[in-house]
Amino acid sequence: MSTLGIDPGRRASAAANAITRLHREHYGRGAVSAHTVIQRDYVIVFLEDIYTPVERTLIEAGQQGRVRDTRQAFQDAMAVPFSEAIEEVMGRKVIAFMSQVCFDPDMAAEIFVLERNGAD
Repeated sequence: MSTLGIDPGRRASAAANAITRLHREHYGRGAVSAHTVIQRDYVIVFLEDIYTPVERTLIEAGQQGRVRDTRQAFQDAMAVPFSEAIEEVMGRKVIAFMSQVCFDPDMAAEIFVLERNGAD
């Protein structure tokens, strides 16, 4: 399905919803809010209020490193499903995926680099 004719706001919303849904399905909890920035060959999905109760307990106990390591392992395992979801929304191939978490404020960024579009 080509999504090239979809309005950019709807595309951004669809990207945020897809990544939030995958988080919810695989973590048991999705972000409370998500926002997407799309600029040329880049898509960034910002997720807010992401941590599970177990992760919050570890963070409060000073174990941010363990939470970061676990989150990174999860992101590595989810690189293909996340990329496929963005490819479906954007109608373009994802050539790179990166992820970052932050503890204060409680948020994450899922970053996708798209294959260059011939129109660029």
